[in-house]
Amino acid sequence: MPMIDFLMIATRMGKRNTIEIYPKFIIKKSKDLMIRGSDFYAIWLEERGLWSTEEQDALQLIDRELDIYVQEHKQLLNDSYRVLHMWDAESGMIDNWHRYCQRQMRDNYHTLDDTLIFANTPVKKDSYASKRLPYPLEKGSISAYDELVGTLYSPEERQKIEWAIGAIVNGDSKKIQKFLVLYGPPGSGKSTVLNIVEKLFEGYCGTFDSKALGSSSNAFALEAFKSNPLIAIQHDGDLSHIEDNTRLNSLVSHETMMVNEKFRSAYANQFKCFLFLGTNKPVKITDAKSGLIRRLIDVNPSGEKIPAKKYLDLVGKVDFELGGIACHCKEVYEKNKRLYDDYIPTRMMGASNDFYNFMLDSYYIFKKENGVSLKRAWAMYNEYNTAANVPYPYSRRAFREELMNYFEDYKERETDVNGERVRSYYSGFKADKFKEFADTPQGESAKNDPPPSSWIDFKEQHSLFNDICKDCPAQYANENGTPLQKWENVRTRLGGLDTSRLHYVKVPENHIVIDFDIPGPDGKKSFERNLEAASKWPRTYAELSKSGAGIHLHYIYTGDAAKLSRVYDENIEVKVFTGKASLRRKLSKCNDIPIANISSGLPLKGEKMVDTKQIQDERHLRVLIKKALAKEISPYTKPSVDFIAHIVEEAYEGNVPYNIDDMRNVILAFAANSTNQADACLKIVSKMHFKSKDDIERNAPTGEEKPMIFFDCEVFPNLLLVNWKFAKQDKVYRMINPSPAEIEGLTKYRLVGFNNRKYDNHILWARMLGMSNEQIYALSNQIINQHTGFFGEAYNLSYTDIYDFSSKKQSLKKFEIELGIHHQELGLPWDQPVPKSLWDKVAEYCDNDVLATEALFYSKDRQADFIAREILADLAGMTVNDTTNSLTARIIFGREKHPKLVYTDLATGKSDSVVEVEPDILTDQNIINAFPGYEWVRGDDGKMHNMFRGTDLGMGGYVYAEPGMYHNIALLDVASMHPHSAVAMNYFGEYTKQFSDLMDVRIHVKHGEYDKAKKLFGGKLAKYLDDPGQAKALTQALKIAINMVYGMTSATFDNPFRNPKNVNNIVALRGALFMRTLQDEVQQRGFTVAHIKTDSIKIPDATPEIIDFCMNFAKKYGYTFEHEATYEKMCLVNNAVYIAKYLDADTAKAQYGYIPEKNEKKGGKWTATGTQFQVPYVFKTLFSKEPIEFPDLCETKTVSKGAIYLDKNEDLPEGEHNYIFVGRVGQFCPIIPGKGGALLLREAGLSDTGERKYASVTGAKDYRWLESEAVYSLHMEDDIDKAYFDKEVNEAVDEISKYGDFEWFAADDSGVPPWSAPDLPWNDILDEAGLNFSVR
Repeated sequence: MPMIDFLMIATRMGKRNTIEIYPKFIIKKSKDLMIRGSDFYAIWLEERGLWSTEEQDALQLIDRELDIYVQEHKQLLNDSYRVLHMWDAESGMIDNWHRYCQRQMRDNYHTLDDTLIFANTPVKKDSYASKRLPYPLEKGSISAYDELVGTLYSPEERQKIEWAIGAIVNGDSKKIQKFLVLYGPPGSGKSTVLNIVEKLFEGYCGTFDSKALGSSSNAFALEAFKSNPLIAIQHDGDLSHIEDNTRLNSLVSHETMMVNEKFRSAYANQFKCFLFLGTNKPVKITDAKSGLIRRLIDVNPSGEKIPAKKYLDLVGKVDFELGGIACHCKEVYEKNKRLYDDYIPTRMMGASNDFYNFMLDSYYIFKKENGVSLKRAWAMYNEYNTAANVPYPYSRRAFREELMNYFEDYKERETDVNGERVRSYYSGFKADKFKEFADTPQGESAKNDPPPSSWIDFKEQHSLFNDICKDCPAQYANENGTPLQKWENVRTRLGGLDTSRLHYVKVPENHIVIDFDIPGPDGKKSFERNLEAASKWPRTYAELSKSGAGIHLHYIYTGDAAKLSRVYDENIEVKVFTGKASLRRKLSKCNDIPIANISSGLPLKGEKMVDTKQIQDERHLRVLIKKALAKEISPYTKPSVDFIAHIVEEAYEGNVPYNIDDMRNVILAFAANSTNQADACLKIVSKMHFKSKDDIERNAPTGEEKPMIFFDCEVFPNLLLVNWKFAKQDKVYRMINPSPAEIEGLTKYRLVGFNNRKYDNHILWARMLGMSNEQIYALSNQIINQHTGFFGEAYNLSYTDIYDFSSKKQSLKKFEIELGIHHQELGLPWDQPVPKSLWDKVAEYCDNDVLATEALFYSKDRQADFIAREILADLAGMTVNDTTNSLTARIIFGREKHPKLVYTDLATGKSDSVVEVEPDILTDQNIINAFPGYEWVRGDDGKMHNMFRGTDLGMGGYVYAEPGMYHNIALLDVASMHPHSAVAMNYFGEYTKQFSDLMDVRIHVKHGEYDKAKKLFGGKLAKYLDDPGQAKALTQALKIAINMVYGMTSATFDNPFRNPKNVNNIVALRGALFMRTLQDEVQQRGFTVAHIKTDSIKIPDATPEIIDFCMNFAKKYGYTFEHEATYEKMCLVNNAVYIAKYLDADTAKAQYGYIPEKNEKKGGKWTATGTQFQVPYVFKTLFSKEPIEFPDLCETKTVSKGAIYLDKNEDLPEGEHNYIFVGRVGQFCPIIPGKGGALLLREAGLSDTGERKYASVTGAKDYRWLESEAVYSLHMEDDIDKAYFDKEVNEAVDEISKYGDFEWFAADDSGVPPWSAPDLPWNDILDEAGLNFSVR
């Protein structure tokens, strides 16, 4: 079903037996579509989480649903079909759409964006939002705003502005019947305030024509309000000639009004906007139009001036204070919401243009005398009106009020200039009101402004930063200027360092630094220019950079620092220290201002909300890119590259078809020419999608287009090696420090590597971008040590990755050891330059890795994995290079990225699902999901625990062990426990049936029931079920997918399988609760439970009756027990280690009437679980009695961090060493002392003097070692120290002897065990246990 509730995808038979697939629109009250005025109004876009009023979005959404339908039903469609898209004018679908919206549907809409959505406001569909503000609503510094508005407006007038803004922020503006008029001459600050309002409510503001509102003849005056903005602004309006104020009164009063739009039907709407009007002319108000008197709040400027540079500086800083301004204004409003209920704009009521002309006429008289009585001024006014023939002169009362605007003071009684007492006297004439003003509030020319003084005063003084961050991890830099150690090894704190030396400090993640590196005319950093730029920012702690010319401003960011863009402007960077990033610092001079908070004004990373109206096709995309390359968008390189990346991402995410791969080189060249940010620009270009999603899928290799090659990369500080070979050919080709062009040529083939998606692909991509050896070496370290630095497009550079599709995860070296591929380690450290004389040796080592990669790919198990990957890719409609996670998600959930998952409370069995489990998913009986007594509680350690029946079940499967020696042990295993747990709880909601079908297919194929399997999963699997070999490969593919699902449900990172409510890991928990319950039931029946390991139970002296009981008990919970094996005897050492011998098949048949699976294959043989008994020498010597071979005398050693070294110091003086680098993995043989062996060591950090320390590799102490490859090639088998292995044998015997007679246990024919069977017969035990057993 489509995701849109008013749409169905239908089919019909067209001409020439062509199936036509078209959109069918449903006449219903839609929750996804709004109709207003008998036409389209808005559509809900789930991906954006917002509504859109752009009809093009609706058309593209419908077309996307058509395309999804075709993809999902391709197998059911023949080759003769046609999709009737909305974009195709000839299809007629656009006409159907318009008829549907304009004629068939009734008005059904909710006004959008009538509530402000801030950056920290949660949004839902019923929020009816189509936009959000870029800043959070929170308290913060407003010093620049205070100075700016406090100068331009008196406290009383400023309060009016802030009251109005606060009403909007609060949400009450939609019902307040007021509007604000900022009245004053040009340059008095009106536009300054209105610009701040527009910044505060960006996206929620509209414009209007005040003249049209006051006109009696303009039928379309309200068309400007059709988007129903919360705020409507006109900077230079005119209400001086109102013909009819009815429309204006109704608009301000938020009354329902009929709206006429050109070419559309009239419709009723209740406007919720608050009007702001800036004007140089007074609003014309008379008694006949007195309805405006109680609605208008007039705001008059103070007339104070701000020097131009200072003004521009303050205006720039306001951008950083938006959240604080909004919060402050909200507080002003909420202190007295009814402050202006009875307000009368007396001054505005008396104002008119005729009066202003009178003042101009009388200017010189008023200026000379600087005062006048009302009586005299009134006489002058009447004389003027007569001479000027003013049609509507003011009354004496109105005249008195208006005259106040032009004098500093008015008093009812005063002494005039002649010393006489007069009434109603005006003094302090405002002569400057009649000057020609610029738009900016400045009194003098900018060139006469005094140079602005900076708030930044650098001195050699105590650093406040050192005090605040004294406990932060910190370390000195090495001679290369990089950190000495990895951060996980750092124990020093900033308080313990000499901060005048170059050092690094790990600051909190919300601590950011604005880095100013602006060059001067000579191209070098300019302190003067950096100081000028930094002084425009809010006051805070500042330091000089290491060079002494750059400036660092320190702030505490109140939002999510990870969302900040790293570039503010050309040569101004926002440094964010998330992850393992640290601040590079060398203190010289600083100021003494505390570190300030900052909440707005900083650029955010581009959100993936696509405005598809902007990028509609490839032609438009190319035009915009060419404009950016010509620097028509921005005069700087970095912003231009950012712009290109943004529009390409818009096109990519908006599913616009395009292929601009031919522009890649010119964009790369453009980015590389950046003067100061070439690396950053190249990094951005590397992540661009030069082809649309559809184009990438369409042009993906199909398997036979190009040869397949195997490759491997080796990276050293001075050497890049890329070695490769064609599949199934002998020659290995070597690329030593290859050029970008050579790498580009290599990528035309189908590349196969090992772990290449997470390493080698990115090394190739870096070289293609032109990165040097040094840069690639730094990138290599970043990938290996920090797991960062990956390029987006590099993941899909290869055809596939063996490590990724392999069902067994381990290093290539370990695979080589298992496959018997002889390969000695290189012996050169990765972090040291390689002498040119050794380049061929390194290349030979790389050759071996390439050969090993190919051998691994064609090995039996990995080929099975690869075929499984091919099947999964085919089912998902994706490629073999896509990960198992993404393939499985597509198979189960389709294109739904956020499926609704179900959470079950396992104490009660109740879930938050409204959909019940379909009966045919499991069985006809009710499945038990309730485990009374289960608790999710916080322990004494402060952590949460899964507690049940006095047992902490942990966060994974339940594990229990009673160490000992046992006889006749039945091993019962639950088939696919975790997947069945998920199905029983309907964890995947409406997609549970899909997942259940995958499981059932495996079962049907296993039992040869191919016809049943073909009917499941929509019949998509049928083509794999005609051939038994393909069917087996299918079961392997499904096994990989099913097993992956559990890991994703319990993952901590976001993915489609993860339910945020699932903090207690209910999929594993349900199985653990069942096994713990079963344990009690078995023990109540008189049997011992020796071992429980997640999904299996081992019961000594098990009878057929207890086995049957377990199987029936499991069915009540939706599980199926399989009798996997019976051990004749077993010694259990702990919950992870045991040694056991399988019961022979004939005895098992006699005992049960059937042979358990493993007894049939391995009857009479030994098996070991856990390291101690699995050691080949131990296992063969004590149990299997097989002959010892050379591989049995080899030990594989690994380290998770650092590397392994051989210290060949046997013949050296005491205290001297000869460290030979090995790597993280190696295979070694213990060597008899005096035979040339070495100590086996691992890196163990650095000493206080900075020297590398070493410690023994686990299990290697007190012995000497050589790599097994060297021992084998030098025929040193006789020099192997067998004492090492004999010790392991003796330790194994001692361990078993703790629990019984070793000789009896290891004997081939040991007879009856030296302990007795259960005392009670089965029936008595059953009766006794039944008294306590009941299933709830």
